Amino acid sequence: MRAAAGISLAASLVFFAAPAWAHGDHPTGRPQGAKRPSSLSILSQAQAAARIEIDRAAGYRYIRADGMPDHATGAFPGPGNPNAIARQNYTLRVTLSPRKTGPYPSRIQPWGIALNGVLFDPGTAEFWNNDPRSGWVMEAIGGPRNLGLDQSNAHVQPDGTYHYHGIPAGLMTRLAKRDAPTLLGFAADGFPIYGPFGYARANDPASGMKKLSPSWRLRAGARAAGEPPGSYNGHYTRDFEYASGLGDLDECNGREGPTPEYPEGTYHYVLTESFPFIPRCFMGAPDASFNIKGPPGGGPGGGPGGGRGGPPPGGPGGRPPPR
Repeated sequence: MRAAAGISLAASLVFFAAPAWAHGDHPTGRPQGAKRPSSLSILSQAQAAARIEIDRAAGYRYIRADGMPDHATGAFPGPGNPNAIARQNYTLRVTLSPRKTGPYPSRIQPWGIALNGVLFDPGTAEFWNNDPRSGWVMEAIGGPRNLGLDQSNAHVQPDGTYHYHGIPAGLMTRLAKRDAPTLLGFAADGFPIYGPFGYARANDPASGMKKLSPSWRLRAGARAAGEPPGSYNGHYTRDFEYASGLGDLDECNGREGPTPEYPEGTYHYVLTESFPFIPRCFMGAPDASFNIKGPPGGGPGGGPGGGRGGPPPGGPGGRPPPR
C-alpha cells in the first residue's frame, strides 16, 4: 500500500450553544490498505474553528488538536449536565499506509478523530445494574438512560472532553458534498472515515449516491434470565448482531472503493444513522497513541469490549467476541 499524502492545517476557535447534557466512555461524574490520495489538500475544508494541525513525517500522520468543536453544540453545562467543554491537548498519530489485518475488537478508545479535532468515542461506561462485570453496556444513542447527546450526537466528559457518539451533524453541515462521499476524519488504524452517504455501487463513482446501511440488526426474541429483562430493543450493545451481507457495509462498518481523496480506492469506514453509528471494531491495528485515559467500554456481540490499552492483543485476526 502506498503512503497517503500529508497535510498541515491550523485554525482558531469558535463555537456556539443550544440545549443538552453529558457523559462518555468514562464515568459521568454523577449527577451525571490506503492508497495515495489525489491531493495535498485532503483537509482543506476543515478550517476556521477548532485548532488542529496535521503533518506527515516518517510514515505517519501526526495530529495535534485542542478538541474544541467548530460548530454549534448543546448547552454544556446545563440541566442535568455537570460538565463544561474544555480545551484538550491531543497528540495522536495514524499510519499513512494502513493495512487490513483485522478485524480487531475496539479495545481502545477513542476510536478515531474528526477533521476538526473532536474525538469519535462510540462506547459508554454505563452498565446494566451499574455492574461492569455484567457485560451489558448501555448504548449512548437509544439506550435506557438519557446521556444528553446534542444535535451532533456528542456530549462532554468530566474532564471537559467533547466527543461524538454518532454522525457529527454540525461538521457534516460544513463539509458535506452532494455528489461524492464526505471525508470526516481518520480512525486510529489510519483508514479514513466517511458517511453516511456513499456511491450506490462501491467501485463506481458514476453510480450515484445513496445512504449506506450497516449489516447489524437487533437480535430476535428476549434476553435470557440473569440479563436485563425484556426483549432485545437496542438499549444495550449486546442487543445487536452482525449479519453478513444484510447491508452495504462489513462488520466494522466499512467498504472498499474509490473516494474523492482516494480515487484509486481504499478501505474506508462509514458512520451510519443506525447501529453501530460509529464502528465498534478496526480492520487495521490501531495506533497506541489513542490509548487515552478511561475505564472499559463495550464491544458488539460480547462482554465488555475492552478499555483503552494500545493495539489489540493476539495479532491479526482478533475478532469481536462471539455470543
